[in-house]
Amino acid sequence: MNQRLVVAALLAVVSAFGADLQPPQAGKTEIFHLKDIKPGMHGTAWTVFQGTVPEPVPIDIIGVWTGQLGPRSAVILAKMGGKAKETNVAAGMSGSPVYIDGKLVGAVALRFSVFSPDAICGITPIEQMLEIEDFDQSHPADARTPDKIPAAPAAEMQIPGELLSRYVSAGATSSLPTRIPSMVPIDTPLVLSGFSEATLTAFDPMFRQMGITAVQGGASATELSTKPAKGWEHSLNPGEAVSGILVSGDMSATGMGTVTYNDGKRILAFGHPFFNLGPLDMPMAKSEILMVLSSAFQPTKFGNATEVVGALRQDRYSGIEGELGEEAPSIPVHLKLRSLGVNDAVMKEKDFHFNVFVHQKWTPFLMMLTLFNSLQQINEYADEMTYRMHGDVTLDGAPDINVSTMLAPSELPVPAPMVLAGWWGDKFNRLFLNPVNTPKLKGVDMTVDLLPERRVATIENAWTPSTEVDAGSEIPVKVFLRPYRGERIEKDVMVKIPVGMPKGDHRILFSDADTMNRMQHAAAAGNRYMDIPETVSLLNQEHGNNELYVSLVEGTPTYYSDDKTLPALPASILNVLETERTTSRALIGSGETPEQQLAIPFDQVVSGSYSLKITVK
Repeated sequence: MNQRLVVAALLAVVSAFGADLQPPQAGKTEIFHLKDIKPGMHGTAWTVFQGTVPEPVPIDIIGVWTGQLGPRSAVILAKMGGKAKETNVAAGMSGSPVYIDGKLVGAVALRFSVFSPDAICGITPIEQMLEIEDFDQSHPADARTPDKIPAAPAAEMQIPGELLSRYVSAGATSSLPTRIPSMVPIDTPLVLSGFSEATLTAFDPMFRQMGITAVQGGASATELSTKPAKGWEHSLNPGEAVSGILVSGDMSATGMGTVTYNDGKRILAFGHPFFNLGPLDMPMAKSEILMVLSSAFQPTKFGNATEVVGALRQDRYSGIEGELGEEAPSIPVHLKLRSLGVNDAVMKEKDFHFNVFVHQKWTPFLMMLTLFNSLQQINEYADEMTYRMHGDVTLDGAPDINVSTMLAPSELPVPAPMVLAGWWGDKFNRLFLNPVNTPKLKGVDMTVDLLPERRVATIENAWTPSTEVDAGSEIPVKVFLRPYRGERIEKDVMVKIPVGMPKGDHRILFSDADTMNRMQHAAAAGNRYMDIPETVSLLNQEHGNNELYVSLVEGTPTYYSDDKTLPALPASILNVLETERTTSRALIGSGETPEQQLAIPFDQVVSGSYSLKITVK
């Protein structure tokens, strides 16, 4: 009987814990310094288990662990009780503030990386987090960005586009750890809402390579406005949930954690890096927790970002820093999907509106991710599908980029929607990775038509009645293409031989867009200091892959510099240009000069090339 009374008394004490405690509020707070931490001390952590109001969690200090995360680093080891004992240290608890005697100790930020029966956590000292404000524009070398995934060697795998190569490499690389660290930063769940399971499965290797835990969520960050909502002044108190927004709108991607400190204008959170990007401008939002999944392996908070209240400004080793009431830029995107039937009649269409976080490494990847996901969101999606994409990218201070392409299924080791998404993401790669200026995108408006068959035609050969021609004449030529599972296509064209064309052997080239774009791509790759106007000019000069190009090729050299094509250069001018070139601004040359005469449109992807030899008498 006495044992029962003791148990009842203990339960009463546990249930009474925190009953008289009030959640912490914004404002300056006293600091409990690391040097004063002693084993056996008791404190209180604050975190949200459901809704928006943080709850107290008892904390027992185990001691200070030095050097575990690097030289001169320190982590406070502690054991969590209360509800956290049931849930374990969950993803999303990062940043939960810990107090001893009403003084702020730091943020719950680490957990054991393997199964543990106890809710053992690591606390980042608040002194280390307050150092974040000492940093400005330095960029950490170990940021978690898509470019850190090694691309597949081009010689082994012919994949169009750098982003697509990295996607394939991520899927082909083993993710098994070579060691198991004893304590790691608590996962910051990247909640993807409006994204299909197929998208998460396809991109999971890339997320895992970047150390990101991607989870599927419900309605989250559906607001398109990045302006701080009314009442932002009273938001994000210590212990409340906070999210950084990468994508918002009809689909969203948000990273969620907990606020550690709020002085009324500036907040600190997480206690470890988000992506370790250094300085950034990312929309920052309040969040609501739906539930905490209890697990000894991977406990996780599930929640939604609700409304924007500021902007994240720093993403550092010991946490993130945000400013309330500030607005971060984002790129508004409108994407229309149209399912076409017989005679290209529109059978169904669907519109997506969303905003994308602005960052030179993340924006191209997010454009790739959202396009691929959108293509999965229509019932007419099928394996034998051709995609026709066109639209505009609007920039501030530069001409619009006019985008147009077609893509049909092929024998590449990735599905056609991923190839199209990789092609799309690389357009933004080329914009954002120029080292001269950062592009300012005002908006993106794209349309993708889904055509219910594989539409591709390969150039086979060409024929003309006589290969001996006169300068100044026009000659008839027949060109033949072989479509996928269809009758051979025959086109009649007239090719004009220029009056001043020298006597001798020449050729007529029938080619696809890749052949026409190859030398300009090489010139762009050889120039490390190409500004935004030049990059835009090159993107707009690219040939569309649903046309057959007819060119007359002369045996005089052509050179490519930046976005300029310089045919038949005199030796004197070439010498001047070459003396002005450096290893960072290459002058790319070809031994021939193709003069394009015709571009024959097709409602198919044209591939291949064929040369027809002629002799000028």
